[in-house]
Amino acid sequence: MPSKKELDDLLIDSSSPDQSKEDIQKYLEKKQAAYDELEASASPIERARLQLDVAEALVGTGRADESWEKARAALDTFIELEQWQDAVESCDVLYQSAQPASMVALAHGVWLSVSYPVDPVLTVNMLNYVIDETPANADGAAIAAVTAHYIADIRTEDDQHKSLTFLTKQLLANVAKGHSGVDDQEGLSVWMERLELLDPGVFLPRLALVLGAIVPADAWWFDRDALREKIPE
Repeated sequence: MPSKKELDDLLIDSSSPDQSKEDIQKYLEKKQAAYDELEASASPIERARLQLDVAEALVGTGRADESWEKARAALDTFIELEQWQDAVESCDVLYQSAQPASMVALAHGVWLSVSYPVDPVLTVNMLNYVIDETPANADGAAIAAVTAHYIADIRTEDDQHKSLTFLTKQLLANVAKGHSGVDDQEGLSVWMERLELLDPGVFLPRLALVLGAIVPADAWWFDRDALREKIPE
């Protein structure tokens, strides 16, 4: 989905906060016009992607409540049509909107981005939000960090593998320092063993427990068992 980079580039290129707001407003108007001009025959995916573009821009203009409504509707469409990358992007926008259920949206985005082979950078970003939201001394941050490193390792190759695993190693080291004052490689290895962070067969189920603490079993927006059956081999 190109919209996030497009919107990020507007912020980078803007010379001042006021200019940024003006650029985002223009972006919003452009995307809203494109949405309004869609033909009745437009595909649901095209319609939902433009709706999500609008939702993302609405966050940038301070209209988060409107953003939530549009991004939430887009998420339902993407789940129904099995567009997993777009679904995670929707959860990202829902989290950024800072509404009462934004943490619930984050948990959904993490579950989707770890379960399905979406862009590993997006998955790492979603897990980094969990780290940001978790007390430094809590094991949840460690579980999110090691999962980010694991995903970066198995989903990337060549230059991307080198750059993304470098980032996730630093992320893991920073979490270890905040969690237990770890400041060297030997200490990191001991810490990972002590917290049982070496085996994905152990730490991935623990991530599920972290998400379960955010979203009760009967409060998920989709049927996870049904979606598990659609995960590629």
